[in-house]
Amino acid sequence: MTRKQKRFTVIFGALALLGVAVALVLTALSDQVTFFRTPTELLAAPEENSGRIRLGGLVEMGSVTNAESSGVEFAVEDANDRILVRYSGILPDLFREGQGVVAEGQLQQDGTFLADTVLAKHDETYMPKEVADRLKEQGYWQGDEVSATQ
Repeated sequence: MTRKQKRFTVIFGALALLGVAVALVLTALSDQVTFFRTPTELLAAPEENSGRIRLGGLVEMGSVTNAESSGVEFAVEDANDRILVRYSGILPDLFREGQGVVAEGQLQQDGTFLADTVLAKHDETYMPKEVADRLKEQGYWQGDEVSATQ
């Protein structure tokens, strides 16, 4: 082999190893990916939402109920739709009706969302960027104030 062929073989081998490493990392991470959806997007294509999902929106006013056996139930809404969320755990201190929330979990066959994690906004002006962007697109989020009328 000539010097040029050896160099090409080494470079090609290094690129092949790098490609295999990247493929292994992406395969390992694909199980950990959670996709963000609003209630409207989730209800529009429930068959696409079979894995772990982040559901974001506003906690519907008057929807929070404490069920003894199943924990807490509340509805997450956007401008068009709402989804009932069941969560058995301790809610964040800042969790309130009418505030932004992100729930992580899975959509059940009956159309309810079984959450294993609930995240609430952390101060008076914060809402998760993904949630705020989606609500702005629907005309439901107005910066610092949320308009309940459509």
